[in-house]
Amino acid sequence: MSSLSHEKSKIDVQRKKAPGSATSSTTAPAIKPYPRPSDRLNPKTINPGLRETKHPYTFVAKEGFKELLEVEDAAEKAIPLVPKVVPKLKAALAHSDIEVFERGLRGLVQLSAVVGPAVNDHLKHLLTSLSKRLMDKNFKQLITDALQRLEQHGGKDCLVIIKSKIPTYCSIYN
Repeated sequence: MSSLSHEKSKIDVQRKKAPGSATSSTTAPAIKPYPRPSDRLNPKTINPGLRETKHPYTFVAKEGFKELLEVEDAAEKAIPLVPKVVPKLKAALAHSDIEVFERGLRGLVQLSAVVGPAVNDHLKHLLTSLSKRLMDKNFKQLITDALQRLEQHGGKDCLVIIKSKIPTYCSIYN
């Protein structure tokens, strides 16, 4: 009898180890996927998008943003993302670094060229930073050009929003 019970216990052990058995799926540890490179990034050490200040990240942020807005059907893809992009643009426009501010301004113009009036709802949040920098003579022409392009892409509703935040702005249609 002892040899029979020994054989029976061997069979039970083999069944437990066999793939597809009910007991092996409950006792086996879950297989973890390979870690992604982005899992190692520390979010406290990177700036989102256009706020990058170190080379080559500045180039990647600027060109990547531009190229994403140039893909086929970019407007359909970008319109739902506008509420998520606006805080990043606002942070870039409020940044103390001049290059970051200029990238943010170019990014805003590029976004408005693609999505048009969809950016109008979020424009009030962005114009506060622009109105503060408008007093600096180094940025006056750059900001004025950007506001004109925003008005061109956003339509007459955009003009009302710009005038509410920057009363000295002159429309391109006057």
